[in-house]
Amino acid sequence: MNTALKRPMELIDTELSGNAWKVRLMAGYLNIPLKRTSLSIVDGDLETDDFAQINPVRQVPVLRTREGQWLSESPAILWYLSKGSDFLPRSHAEQAEAIQWLTFEQTQHMYYFAQPRLRIALRKTMALHDPQAEAWRETGHKALRVLESHLSVSTYLVGVQPSIADVALYPYTSMAAEGGYDLTPYTAVQAWLDRMGSLPGYTPLVDRN
Repeated sequence: MNTALKRPMELIDTELSGNAWKVRLMAGYLNIPLKRTSLSIVDGDLETDDFAQINPVRQVPVLRTREGQWLSESPAILWYLSKGSDFLPRSHAEQAEAIQWLTFEQTQHMYYFAQPRLRIALRKTMALHDPQAEAWRETGHKALRVLESHLSVSTYLVGVQPSIADVALYPYTSMAAEGGYDLTPYTAVQAWLDRMGSLPGYTPLVDRN
């Protein structure tokens, strides 16, 4: 047997990272055990020379793969973990559609949800109605309208079952209220969030046990 398949994978993250939550969600849905090491931004853990040897960009998440290599960037990690599972679409066209949603999440969605959450809820350095927060949310609502339109006619983002696209877009959408978003008008998005949260293996952001 290939010894690489026996090697446990290790995830390096920070406790409240939305991007790292994507990885833990994917692993939970697929029943893949991960050894988790959570670093502290406050203590400067991401700025150490040791961490730079793992990821020169000094960002989390980072996954040590079964082959023993360190892999960064959440879309790449989701692709790696989902290979051979139902979360990675089989057809060429649906795989391309999944990549389209992964790119949408990184360019049109994540930043405009992550930044107000970071400043308002986590660091508490910005007021709810700060002009910059309002500007971020204005762009974020455009992304929400795209999701709402698609999910109004489709149960999941690609095909008829959940995929890496849904996993990628779930965390920051589900935490939108922390950045001052009101999801009340987005009924299809809310129903989709409920579906994702009800899937077997769902992993919360913070384990309260």
